[in-house]
Amino acid sequence: MGTITRSFANNITTSGVLLPASLTNNSIANVTAYNAAIATGGMKLISSQTASNSASISFTTGIDSTYKEYQFYFIDVHPRNDNVEFQFNLSTDGGSNYNVTKTSTAFRAYHYENDTGDGLGYRTDLDLAQSTSDQYILFSQGNGADEDMVGSLSLFNPASTTYVKHYISMLQGYSYADLTVCCFVAGYGNTTSAVNAIRFQMSSGNFDGTILMYGIV
Repeated sequence: MGTITRSFANNITTSGVLLPASLTNNSIANVTAYNAAIATGGMKLISSQTASNSASISFTTGIDSTYKEYQFYFIDVHPRNDNVEFQFNLSTDGGSNYNVTKTSTAFRAYHYENDTGDGLGYRTDLDLAQSTSDQYILFSQGNGADEDMVGSLSLFNPASTTYVKHYISMLQGYSYADLTVCCFVAGYGNTTSAVNAIRFQMSSGNFDGTILMYGIV
């Protein structure tokens, strides 16, 4: 017992503070909670919404200065119309208007089911140049019974009043023409106002599916 006591004492300063070096993966058992001041990392689920023949899904609360990055995950998003684009826009007034000016770049990879074609290339029809239009993040989505899309979008530091608002997305879909399409889109909302809402919708018609919003700790 004396050896254990001396070992423990060596990890405490004269003012009674436990030294960081004493904390290892095996040093503390059965921890059930951390002090709120300790950054433990990870993802925090803020909101989940499910569309059912819906025109759009909007997140108008929870996007603030709490997190420096917000991630949106799209699960089995299925359009009611065929050959449509999935898109989003940003708001600085809580969702009253979705019209943030954006500049972006985009490329995609594709491969046909029957192996008759494949490719990788830039898509000028997906990019924006100082436009308030919705940003396409997946194109040519099919509405067949088994056709859907999945993927994610990251929005960085939306509450900043100093910098523009960068975003990066990667979505994978089953195209109406029976091919797999993976789209990569990145850009920025060219505003120094805080972005506090985001809207997702199809270029035409309604859709089904679930969208999750996470804050990155």
